[in-house]
Amino acid sequence: MKTNKLFKRLIVDDLLKYINTDDVLVLHGARQVGKTSILYYLRDVLKAEKQPVYYADLEDSRLKNVLDAGPGEFLKHLREEGYEPGKKLFVFIDEIQYLKNPSAFLKLTADHYKNLKLVVSGSSSFEIKTKFKDSLAGRTLEFEVFNLSFKEFMLFKGKPLPESAGALTAGRVEELKALYKEYALYGGYPKVVLAASRELKEKYLQQIIDTYIRKDIGDLAKIKDAGKFNKLLEVLAAQSGNLLNVKELAGTCRLAQATVEKYLFILENTYVIRLLRPFSGNLRSELFKVPKIFFYDTGLMQLLWMKSLLKEVMGNVFETSVFAELVKKYGKDAVFYWRSKDKKEIDFILKRRGVILPLEAKINFQRFEPGAIKYFNGKYGLKDHRIVGLSGEPRGKSSVYPWQV
Repeated sequence: MKTNKLFKRLIVDDLLKYINTDDVLVLHGARQVGKTSILYYLRDVLKAEKQPVYYADLEDSRLKNVLDAGPGEFLKHLREEGYEPGKKLFVFIDEIQYLKNPSAFLKLTADHYKNLKLVVSGSSSFEIKTKFKDSLAGRTLEFEVFNLSFKEFMLFKGKPLPESAGALTAGRVEELKALYKEYALYGGYPKVVLAASRELKEKYLQQIIDTYIRKDIGDLAKIKDAGKFNKLLEVLAAQSGNLLNVKELAGTCRLAQATVEKYLFILENTYVIRLLRPFSGNLRSELFKVPKIFFYDTGLMQLLWMKSLLKEVMGNVFETSVFAELVKKYGKDAVFYWRSKDKKEIDFILKRRGVILPLEAKINFQRFEPGAIKYFNGKYGLKDHRIVGLSGEPRGKSSVYPWQV
């Protein structure tokens, strides 16, 4: 069932903190994660406050041509639209990467037209970085937009998470577990979350794969052999949560190692995958260790891997969903994994504000083995840890459900 309702994303409050500064606000993330809806929501908030706003979607070639002609031509266009020069105006520009030279446009506008507050979106950091030839240092604030977190998923479902986990009844916990399973199975793309049937969810995910991953990203990467690239995607999806072996990937997909590394770089910078770095007390050694591969969206991962959406949550799907939750809540630079030379391993190490917390993701709490965490905590002088699970009997206060992390 279609809906025109705009849902408030959690990032909106962060954006509103800077809505009256001189900074250009830049949103980037994969296609279909909801960047346009966020711009619409901000526009409507400002309209409700009687603030003057202008919205430009650069998929409209006429507007693109106006902005490509420079800020002066854009200002002339705004006057024709009824804008009074010199007065404050909030300008929203969607798909900024379509401009020939977006950095020059933003730089000149930010420097010479302080009354224009720019809020812009782009479909990936890779596209934006390749198009941004001039330095915008000191002029922009960048925000990464991911697909929905579980908290946002619940808002979209009309069943917001309670503020206090301690107040939950046994029935409510079971309901949340069932909803998290749905979230883990189908992922967090807004259109997929709102789709009424499994078949429709699968269709929307396939559209994202065909139009964004295979076409848009394929064009960015200048892929010559689509079959080998598609094979790489399938193998990566099957390996989400595993250590990355570039040599093995190259052999499996019949690609040069340098080509595989290029594709991995582009897939990471277009928000399809994340190469999770290992935690180490020694930064120098940390930089040379093998990363793990994770997908940001479990629905996308499963469709690439299995060619259909599963009906039960598998262990690597659950682990991938927990990874994505940690990134959305704490930032991608706060999440690591840990593995010793004798192959002791911890799924995730959360490092923020000087605090280190090891986490194990086990779909069933009973599958947790404490050996690696005991060793790690002893080595680093820590006491705390978390077991993130969904079924089985929780093991005291250290056992949490994904929405409690």
